[in-house]
Amino acid sequence: MRVESGKLAELVEPGSRVALADGIGAPRAVSGELAAAAAAAGGVRLLLGWLPVADRELDLAAFADVRAVMSGWGLRRPVDDGRVRALPVRLSAVPALLHGPLRPDLLVATVVPAPGGGYAFGTEVAWMRAAIAAGARVAGVVAHATPHCDAGPALPADRLVLVGETDTPPIALEFSAPGDEHRAIAERIAALVPAGARLQVGPGALGVAVLEALRTPVHMDSGLLPEGVVDLDRRGLLAGTPVTTYLAGGPGLLAWAAGRPLLHPIEHTHDLGRLSTGLPFVAVNTAIELDEQAQVNVEGFPGATVGGVGGHADYAAAGARSPGGLSIIAMPATHRGRPTLVERLSAPVSTPGHDVDVVVTEHGTADLRGLDRHERAAALHHLWDRPATP
Repeated sequence: MRVESGKLAELVEPGSRVALADGIGAPRAVSGELAAAAAAAGGVRLLLGWLPVADRELDLAAFADVRAVMSGWGLRRPVDDGRVRALPVRLSAVPALLHGPLRPDLLVATVVPAPGGGYAFGTEVAWMRAAIAAGARVAGVVAHATPHCDAGPALPADRLVLVGETDTPPIALEFSAPGDEHRAIAERIAALVPAGARLQVGPGALGVAVLEALRTPVHMDSGLLPEGVVDLDRRGLLAGTPVTTYLAGGPGLLAWAAGRPLLHPIEHTHDLGRLSTGLPFVAVNTAIELDEQAQVNVEGFPGATVGGVGGHADYAAAGARSPGGLSIIAMPATHRGRPTLVERLSAPVSTPGHDVDVVVTEHGTADLRGLDRHERAAALHHLWDRPATP
């Protein structure tokens, strides 16, 4: 790694708000320098996004206030112990916050050379272009081992200051292999996806299993693009160019993604109007727990953060509104021996039940469309109570 010493510190002003770009390509090469600059300046506020892995070099105590618009896995401990305030906000609303009460003065981000000259983002775009549009300057760390996947134009040269460079590749995300219950659920989901539909899946074992179970071509239109898209393409089942805002995989995904215009800002990827019109849109999401009205908890338990609202509510709402599409919540019927259907959620509602069309477990499928509240509750209890079927 090569960093131009002192350049970043010149951009961090007392009392300012600094946004730190997120995802697998977050600019970890300057995390320590950023914290030191904030401590020296005083009163600096930090805004974080999706951190899939904890950043050990980022000293949160150096900042006067730390907030996160998406409390990813890497922020669980600091959220639980109060060092980070996790905001209950859907991703589609983040640009409005950046133009309002959370407007950043500086965005620290990884950048890569753009084919036509200048620099663009690498493995994620997310809310970063919104931060620039809201007035933030960009402190860019040039990442030589990161592919260019940004579908947008080069960053405005008059707003970009290069503060360093790195040869370290993005973090590689690996998820648990699907179990028998995940594969049973995935087979049921695959039967619900129309050929040629747009598909959104979440990360993890279930998302892997769903992509493996598909037998008809789909367009990927998903906030996180997982490693499984590479095999989907190899099997001839990937239609068109995927639309995403974060890459979520390892070297295989990065090699496949290099040079493809995959990444768009969340103003595009999470836009309800775009998602719910055109080709049928099928959203496949999971949950920590579900109540009898299909209200979803994805955030965690009292004192134990699991995740954030993120794009869950956006994609569920879009799937429920898409003619020919679906909003699917898929989950094993039990977790560590306890039913995942509960009388009362352990945390506030992350996604409302009226944006859930179908619930799938390894036991079967409950289609909630057109049902009143009593019928919805009965359908879900029947699904959880009945034995598993082939």
